Amino acid sequence: MDDSNDPLLTRSPHVDERLAPPETRVEYLHGQRLIVAPADEPHATLHCDLAHVVRAHVAPGYTAALDMLTRTSADSDFAADTSVFPAAPDPETGGRRLEEIAFEVASEQAMSVPTTKARELVRRGVRRVFCLVVEQQLTLEWSRENDDWARLPEDAVIEDRCLVRPLPVRASFDAASADEAVFEAILLKASAPIKQALTDARLARELARARKTVLATLEVRDLEIPDLVRVEVHRCTDIAQLDRWLRRAITATSAVEAIDLGGPVNDTEENG
Repeated sequence: MDDSNDPLLTRSPHVDERLAPPETRVEYLHGQRLIVAPADEPHATLHCDLAHVVRAHVAPGYTAALDMLTRTSADSDFAADTSVFPAAPDPETGGRRLEEIAFEVASEQAMSVPTTKARELVRRGVRRVFCLVVEQQLTLEWSRENDDWARLPEDAVIEDRCLVRPLPVRASFDAASADEAVFEAILLKASAPIKQALTDARLARELARARKTVLATLEVRDLEIPDLVRVEVHRCTDIAQLDRWLRRAITATSAVEAIDLGGPVNDTEENG
């Protein structure tokens, strides 16, 4: 195919060369001037959640940005909602290097603009482009082969050299999944003291949940819970012990029997 008249190949502006005025809501797409409007819920909250998850997953040597303008051609200059690009400057220009991953947030009714942007970004050299569809809570990835979006399964993960660990697709749409994914990503990148602090924090959360479950089980069974039982449960720092107490609490005739204050736990009795 003859690309000699392709304006991008004959005159390729650097990604830092501006057509759109920075710090405004103006973008340019194939010469058309666009005004990027502020968002409302849930579109706006998804922007925040996406940035939260992506930033935590960025691998060493890369950095992330929000609404960062990228010059894709002579007549296009626009910003992806979230992007990941090499932290080191371009050795030839000293400016920013092209992003490797870009994310867009869109509504199902307005997919034409992110679709056109995806084509422009891929044509410029961006390796991967994703789109999060607000209403249906879908994650799409641009397919070069099909020149269209491909839907990712809800349980899929995004694996890439830009990311310190696989990024769960559902994380941007679910707060609990997002926090867990962010925790795991930060833990991988953290120094030894921070890793220990994060591990201790996770253990503390698990212990608190296990203690609460033991006491709640006794309460549901209408068993009286003496103060010495509550003290024993709250001071326990052994997840396995709390799990044994929970199993006993299901059938014990009293709270004291459940946590076996009279002596060590009889595992044979529990399992029989």
